[in-house]
Amino acid sequence: MNRIYFDNAATTALDKEVLDTMLPYMTEKFGNPSSIYSYGRETRMAIENARKSVAKILNAHPGEIFFTSCGTESNNTAILTSIRDLGCKHIITSPIEHHAVLHTVEHYDHTNNVTSSFVKLMANGHVDLSDLERQLASHKERCLVSLMHANNEIGNLLDIDAVGGLCKKYNAIFHSDCVQTVGHYPIDLRKTPVHFISASGHKFHGPKGIGILYINDNVKAKPFIYGGGQERNMRAGTENLYGIIGFAKALELAMANLEKDSAYIQSLKTYMIDELRKNIKGVQFNGDQEGKCLYTVLSAAFPKTEKSEMILFNLDINNICVSGGSACSSGADVGSHVIRALNNNPNLVTVRFSFSKHNTKEEVDAVVAKVKELI
Repeated sequence: MNRIYFDNAATTALDKEVLDTMLPYMTEKFGNPSSIYSYGRETRMAIENARKSVAKILNAHPGEIFFTSCGTESNNTAILTSIRDLGCKHIITSPIEHHAVLHTVEHYDHTNNVTSSFVKLMANGHVDLSDLERQLASHKERCLVSLMHANNEIGNLLDIDAVGGLCKKYNAIFHSDCVQTVGHYPIDLRKTPVHFISASGHKFHGPKGIGILYINDNVKAKPFIYGGGQERNMRAGTENLYGIIGFAKALELAMANLEKDSAYIQSLKTYMIDELRKNIKGVQFNGDQEGKCLYTVLSAAFPKTEKSEMILFNLDINNICVSGGSACSSGADVGSHVIRALNNNPNLVTVRFSFSKHNTKEEVDAVVAKVKELI
């Protein structure tokens, strides 16, 4: 049996067209972008063209786009900048953020004169906006609000404009981890009131090891890596040239084909929900799966039995790649902090299926049949 890859929220396959665009910068166009001769100028120009392309797609100014190594670095930088340069003394985040945000907030909460709190979540996993407003209103000092645009485990989508509006009202800084949405949704940074967003190339068929941090023009930030003039003096170090080229190309392709791809992927997800309901007694879905939710992610919870407890392991043996997210599971896997924060039902076993344009209905049928057999 061929391998079935249903873990696209973790990473996606590199597009052939993206690789073809990157290859010349791995071979003959290898000049250092900081060198002043033509070899260097050629690669410097390629980086700036990539920046312009990314900025145009996100409706930002090229000077607001900084290339980083990944979404994690971008999240770390946004939080550090908010505390160090923008005077934020309190951070409001949610218990279901990615660890790149949660662990960073926890670190600064312990070491700096910074406090933090979690916003309340509703039963379906969405952020309670009235609680967010209550918290913002109660703090005299400046707040940073860090809330992801879409959750990587359950797929819930944040009303980013509503949160941005609240932050504006209370003079708070707003950072959104958009790693699951850039390349999958149209994002207009001129219209969305946000100070920082993070994105990562490998989530939309680009290369690994390249991300961006958008820093709004009105934010005065100090360098986050010292030692050179790269990235307009903000991030020293020779640029990841072919990664940058690949990021821009992948984003351009993703947005050019967005309507067709997103409709197709959504149809696969809807089909899988129906098939699981038909075939598996007692199946439930985490988060707001049929409401405001990523079209790429399906978080399913199966009744816990001796057989279903081993489901991830058994799917793997059968060449099916998915990821877990159970509230409590045995061994080294401590389970998912997201599922724990939401339902924490020890009688359910969670599996995250996540799709891309390369998946097919036949694969859904094969996976549902295998899950049925294993449970």
